Amino acid sequence: MPAPADRCTVFRNLHESGCFVIPNPWDAGTARVLAKLGFPALATTSSGSAWSMAHRDNHISLDQSLAHLAMIAGSVTVPVNADFEGGFAIYPEDVAAHVTRAVETGVAGLSIEDSTGDPASPLFEFDLAVERIRAARQAIDRSGTRVLLTGRSEGFICGRPDLKETLRRLQAYAGAGAECLYAPGIASLDDIRTIVAAVAPKPVNVLARPTFSVREIAATGARRISVGGGFARAAWTAFLDAAKEAQQKGTFTGIGRAVPGSELNALFTDN
Repeated sequence: MPAPADRCTVFRNLHESGCFVIPNPWDAGTARVLAKLGFPALATTSSGSAWSMAHRDNHISLDQSLAHLAMIAGSVTVPVNADFEGGFAIYPEDVAAHVTRAVETGVAGLSIEDSTGDPASPLFEFDLAVERIRAARQAIDRSGTRVLLTGRSEGFICGRPDLKETLRRLQAYAGAGAECLYAPGIASLDDIRTIVAAVAPKPVNVLARPTFSVREIAATGARRISVGGGFARAAWTAFLDAAKEAQQKGTFTGIGRAVPGSELNALFTDN
């Protein structure tokens, strides 16, 4: 197993040029399979991990999140980026304390978002949001780990789809020490290009959409493509379809479409 410092170096190097897909597993099995398929890095998913623990997204505890990060990072040799939600805190000093604990799990990257969870005021006030990123940056620097910090602005997925404000926040997060910038929910390739230009030369992460291809996203200048909870939702879709069919119709055609057990077993023969 590579040392965490080595994985941080590998992860940083991936952001230097080109564009790579960083898929989001939700348990050790999906992490190992994605790594075995050849993806150069992985990222956790707050929604996928929460669902695997029978919780709604953003409803697991700090300790549950830290245990999950350690489990995913410890199950693979490739770098892992942590979806650390909002740092499980409001105030910068608490974000810093929690980030200090998160970097001890072996992750190579970590993201902090600016959503509050309050529909009436879904984004942290601008200055506070910037200070939260700055606090995360300082905590990572004190740790000496070189974990890569991603600053996320959530306006497009929490009811505030304002590109101008998103750009203002991402630029401020870059100034506060975020090394990668991410605005999930952007639905236009032109908007992605605008974000890439606004924060250049820092790399940009893009959330995959069925309407985008890797080639199209790469052409915008973005460096990283994540799927968020997409793979987890795809798995849950197949599970729910098969379960509802059995319960409601008394038939099992969904099982007939499943990957054979022997094929799945073959994915884990080196464990």
